[in-house]
Amino acid sequence: MSNKTIEKRLQHHFFDQFSDLNVTFFSSVTPEPLNEPTWVSCNFDLAQTFGISPSELKDQRSLKLLSGTKPASQTKPLSMVYSGHQFGIWAGQLGDGRAITLGEVALADSGELWDFQLKGAGVTAYSRSGDGRAVLRSSIREYLCSEAMHGLGIATTRALSLTTGKTTVIRESIEPAAILCRVARSHIRFGHFEHFHYGNQPEAVKILADYLIARHFPEWQDNPQRYYLLLQNCIHKTAKTIAQWQSVGFCHGVMNTDNMSILGDTLDYGPFGFLDAYNPEFICNHSDHQGRYSFRNQPSIALWNLNALATCFSSLLDTSEIMDCLKQYETEFLMHFRQIMAAKIGLQEYLPSDEALINNLLDIMAKDQVDYSIFFRKLCDFSTSNQCIGDDFLDREQFDIWSKEYLKRLASQQLSNQKRKQAMQKINPLYVLRNYMAQNAIEAAETGDYSEVELLLDILKNPFISHPKGTKYEGLPPDWASKISVSCSS
Repeated sequence: MSNKTIEKRLQHHFFDQFSDLNVTFFSSVTPEPLNEPTWVSCNFDLAQTFGISPSELKDQRSLKLLSGTKPASQTKPLSMVYSGHQFGIWAGQLGDGRAITLGEVALADSGELWDFQLKGAGVTAYSRSGDGRAVLRSSIREYLCSEAMHGLGIATTRALSLTTGKTTVIRESIEPAAILCRVARSHIRFGHFEHFHYGNQPEAVKILADYLIARHFPEWQDNPQRYYLLLQNCIHKTAKTIAQWQSVGFCHGVMNTDNMSILGDTLDYGPFGFLDAYNPEFICNHSDHQGRYSFRNQPSIALWNLNALATCFSSLLDTSEIMDCLKQYETEFLMHFRQIMAAKIGLQEYLPSDEALINNLLDIMAKDQVDYSIFFRKLCDFSTSNQCIGDDFLDREQFDIWSKEYLKRLASQQLSNQKRKQAMQKINPLYVLRNYMAQNAIEAAETGDYSEVELLLDILKNPFISHPKGTKYEGLPPDWASKISVSCSS
C-alpha cells in the first residue's frame, strides 16, 4: 500500500503549461479553510481508482487539504476564467467564482490525469460579489447526483469527498457551508472558448484546443484534421449524454454554455431534478421562469449551445467544416436515444416502426402522469400473463391498445421473457436521485447526521439492483415531494 499523501500525488500540468503565457487562462488563489472541518462523506470507491486507500483519504492531512486548509508550497491552486451565454443571453466574463483546482491526479490503471477541484473554498478572482462558498444542501445534492449519474452509466464529473464545519454563509437564511472535492477529466467548458473568441484572442483559442488534444487525444496531434475532430467529438459526446439524460428522466436545469463540458460530460449540478410523473414540460429550476431549460427542450438547447461553441472554432476551421460537424448532432442524438428507448422496452434492436410504439407510450404516460422510473421498471415484468402495470393508467383502454402492439413487437424477436427481463433491468434503474431523497439526506445532515448521505451514496452507485435498506425509495414519492422548490441559489 502506498504511503503517499493526496497532496504529493498532485501534478500541475495546467499551471505549468499556461503560467508563463501572455494570455490569462487562470489566476492563482489560496483556498479559505472551513472552521473546525469534519467529513460528511468520503467516496472510497472513487479514491481507489486513483490508488488512494481509505486510510489515506480519511487521514487528517487529507481532511485539511480537502476542506480548504492552506496547502503546502508544492501545490499550485488556481481558478480559471471563462465567459458564457446564460439563459440565451451573453453574460460576458464569468469564471470559477467558487471553484479552486488543486492540480491533477493520475488514475491508477491508465495514468490518465483528472482534475481535483474544491468547490466552495472561498473567494477567487472571478467571484464578483459572491463569497466563494457553497452551502451544505447544494453540495450534498451535487455529491450524490454526480455519483448517481456515474452509476447510471452517464459521463459526468465525480465527487471524491464532502466536508463541512462551523463556517456559515448567508443565503435566504444562515446556512452551514461545505466544500465538495469534485474530480473531472477536464473542467474546460464551452465558455472557455467563448471567452477568448469574443475577446478577439484567436491565438488563445488555438492554445486551448492544442492543450485539450495533447491531454485527451494525443493520437490526433499530427493530424491536419485535429480541430475538426475535437469539435466533432464534443458534438457526438454531447449528443450521447443528452440522449442518456432524456432516457433516465434527468433535467439539468441550467444548461448555460458555461455549464457545458468540452468533453461532453455532465457538469455542474445545481437545480437539477429527475422526473417523477412523466411530464415533458417539467421545469426543475424555480428560477427558469420562461422554461428555457425544460425537460423537453434539453436536446435543442444542447444544439444551441454547440452552435455557440462552434462559432468559436471559426479561427481554426472553415465554415463548411463547422457546419458539417453541427449537422451530425441530430443524427447522433436520435441514434442514441432510439437505441436506448428500444432497449428500455425490451427490444434487441431499434426498427423504424418502433418510433410510433415508443412515442405512443410516452404520450399516454404524459396524459396520465405515470411515474417515469417506476413504470419502466415495472415494464420489465410485463407479459401476456402479467399486465397489471396497466393499472397505473387512468385511461386503461389506451394502455391496453398500446400493449397489444407492444406484445406483437415482443413476439417478433427470439427472446424469452426471462432474458428480456434481465436485459431491461440492466437499463431501467430501480433508483434515481429524486428531490425528496436528497432532501431527506440534507435535513438529517443539517443536524449532524450523515447516515442518509452514506445510504444514498451506496444505493445510487448501483441503481439497478435492490438494496436491502433502500426499499423505502423504491415506491412513489411522498405527497410533500411536489412542494420542493430548487433554484440556482447555493
